Amino acid sequence: MSLFIPPRPATAPEKRSTLTQRIALLRSGLGTFREGSYGQKMGRHGFRTLPFFKRRWIFTVRDPELVREVLVKRAEDFPKSGLMDAMLRALTGYSIFVSNGEVWGRQRRLVDPALEQARVRDVFARMLEAATVATARMEALADTGEPVRVDMEMTRFAADVIFRTIFSEPISDEAAERVIAAFEVFQGVAYAHGMLGLARAPSRILPGWGRARRAARIIRKAIDEPLRRRLADHAAGRPTPDNDILAALIGGVDPVTGTSFDGDELLDQIAMLFLAGHETSASALAWSLYLMAEAPDVQARVQAEADAVLGEDTPAFEHMKRLGFTRDVFREAMRLYPPVAFLARDCPAGDKLGKKVIPAGSVVMVSPWLSHRQAERWTEPHAFDPDRFGCPEGKAAMAGGYFPFSVGPRVCPGAAFALQEAVLVLAMLSRRLRFEADPAWTPVPVARLTLRSANGVRLRVFRRGEG
Repeated sequence: MSLFIPPRPATAPEKRSTLTQRIALLRSGLGTFREGSYGQKMGRHGFRTLPFFKRRWIFTVRDPELVREVLVKRAEDFPKSGLMDAMLRALTGYSIFVSNGEVWGRQRRLVDPALEQARVRDVFARMLEAATVATARMEALADTGEPVRVDMEMTRFAADVIFRTIFSEPISDEAAERVIAAFEVFQGVAYAHGMLGLARAPSRILPGWGRARRAARIIRKAIDEPLRRRLADHAAGRPTPDNDILAALIGGVDPVTGTSFDGDELLDQIAMLFLAGHETSASALAWSLYLMAEAPDVQARVQAEADAVLGEDTPAFEHMKRLGFTRDVFREAMRLYPPVAFLARDCPAGDKLGKKVIPAGSVVMVSPWLSHRQAERWTEPHAFDPDRFGCPEGKAAMAGGYFPFSVGPRVCPGAAFALQEAVLVLAMLSRRLRFEADPAWTPVPVARLTLRSANGVRLRVFRRGEG
C-alpha cells in the first residue's frame, strides 16, 4: 500500500544570505531547516544582537539523549526561554506556561489541584456536549456544498470544550468569533516579536505590534467577563459551580506560601489554560481531518471503527478505549504536525551538551518537528502511517523520539484531556460525515506559536453516502 506524503515546507538551500535567513525565520520557525537538519544531532545558528552587535546563538537539539538531558535530567539548568514570555506576555501575563523558578513552583502547586477537576472521566459529559454541537455545525456546513474551513471549526470546538471545563458554560457564538479572529491576528505578530527578541530588537519596530496588543485585550476580555460574573456571585453568596477548574483556582491555597491567585494573576492563569487548552488541540485536529481526507483508506477505517464502537448510541466514556485506530490517527497527525514545533529553553550560565559548548545567553531549541521526522528512528518519516504505532519499530521510536506534549517537569498536564476530546470528536464526525481534499487548495505548514496552515485547512465535507 502506498502511503500519503503530506506537504512540508521546502528545505532551505545550503547557502543563502543572512537577510534571507532572518526573513524566513520571522515568517515561520520551519523556514530555516536544510535537508540535513533532519539527520543532525544538533544544529547551530548565530544572530547579531542590538545594541552592541554581539553574536547570540540558537542550538536546535534532536538527539534523544540530548533532548532528555535538556527537558528532563537537567531541566533547572535550561529554564523556559524568555522568548516565550516575549511572545505571550500581552495575552497570558507571567503565567505558568512561561514562568520559571519559585514563581513557577508556586503557580504549579496552585494549578495542579485545579486541573484535577479536568480528569478525563469527570469532564467527558462536557466534551460530549461540545462535540455534539460541533458535529451538528459540520453537518449543516456539509449541506451548503461549499468547502469548509475545518481548522476554524475545530478551533471553535476546542474553545467550547475548555470554556465548559473552566467555567461550566459553553462559549457563546459571539465570543467564539471574537476570540478566533483576534488570535489569528495575535499569533503571527507575537511569534515575529519573539524572534526579534533573539536580536534584542525593540518590539515597537514591528509592524502590527499595536494590533497584536489590541487582539490580546479582546481575548482577555472574552475570558474576563465570565470570570467577573463568577467572582461577583461568589462574593454575594449566590450559588456557583463547585466542580470546575475556576472553582478550584478561586479556592486554591498554596501549601508552601499560604497565598492564592487573585486579581490579574487569576486572569493570567485562566488565559493560559484557555490558550493551551484549545489552540494546540485545534491545530492537531485540523491536521488530522486533512490527513484523513487525503488518505481515504485510513478514513474508511476510522468510519468503520466509529460505526462498530458507537453505532447509533450516545457516546459513553467506556467507548473511548475501544477507539484505538482513531487514537493512532490523532497520534500520527501530532507526529507529522506537532502543535508546538519548538520548545525553547535558555542557557543563562553557559553549559555543554554532548560535544558542543553552549555560550551563556544562548537559546536551546528542542524541536518535536525534527525529532518526529528523523529517518534513523522512523520508517518513512515524512509519510502518514497510523499503523506505525502498533509495530515494535514504531513503539521503540515513540519511546525516544516522540513528545508532542513535551516531557519532564514541564510536560503538558492536559495530554490525556487532549487525546480524549480528539478521539471523541473525530469518531463522532466520522460516524456522520466524509471529508475530501479540495483540489484547489494545498496547505502551507507554518510554525509560529502553534503549527498551523498559513492558508487554513479547507476540505469538502459530505454526509456519509452522499457526494
